[in-house]
Amino acid sequence: MTHSDRSTPPSPAWCSPEEWETRLKLAATYRVFHVLGWTELIFNHITLRVPGPGKHFLINPFGLTFDEVTASNLVKIDLSGKILSPSDYPINPAGFVIHSAIHEHVEDAHCVMHTHTTAGLSVACMEEGLSYTNFYSAQLHNMVAYHPFEGITVHDDEKSRLLSSMGNKRLLILRSHGLLSHGATIAHAFALLWTLNRACEIQVVTHSMRGNTLPISDEIVKGTTRDSLQFSPAHGAGENVLAALIRRVDRIDASYRR
Repeated sequence: MTHSDRSTPPSPAWCSPEEWETRLKLAATYRVFHVLGWTELIFNHITLRVPGPGKHFLINPFGLTFDEVTASNLVKIDLSGKILSPSDYPINPAGFVIHSAIHEHVEDAHCVMHTHTTAGLSVACMEEGLSYTNFYSAQLHNMVAYHPFEGITVHDDEKSRLLSSMGNKRLLILRSHGLLSHGATIAHAFALLWTLNRACEIQVVTHSMRGNTLPISDEIVKGTTRDSLQFSPAHGAGENVLAALIRRVDRIDASYRR
């Protein structure tokens, strides 16, 4: 397949058509992250539940960069970390701990995303956390939780504390670590994470400038969050945005369809 070839091979024998569609959407989203620069060598993860009765989910193969992820090389695992699909690669234990905890215990967390963007990690290191002082953060009133830094997330006992920190929020700032979102769909999780990351970008630049940051009243912040429609399933919950970005990926390199 050439980079411009947008044809999609049929699902392999070991994969149902429903799972193959899920793999295609997730692989495309990894390429979207690559285009956006939301990458950290071979680290960070987007996970997505596989349709079916078992709580299985797909994760990136540990050892590949996001622009190397394809539909067929995504790794299917269960909640114990057992690999259920053909794979030449292992999974990252740190990613498994975080993502499996959420997939197991949050019923509508069909997709979980975690990044170490410079802006996101910078705000995660700020004592004040996210400031509700710009257009994007004002859309996230009462939507962001915080989890204290405990080191590299490779210990199962942290799962319960992470879930307790997150509560019923869909966005989590991992202190001194990065950003996390979960959503009912992959597009929903993306819309949430994009907005939080954009808010962090503006905050980091604003903090680097001389002068005081203009405040936004609590009343205005609450109203802005109420009026923001991009997270609502009734208004697509980010589907049109993600679809547009996947079209951009297809124009650049459609090899994720393999």
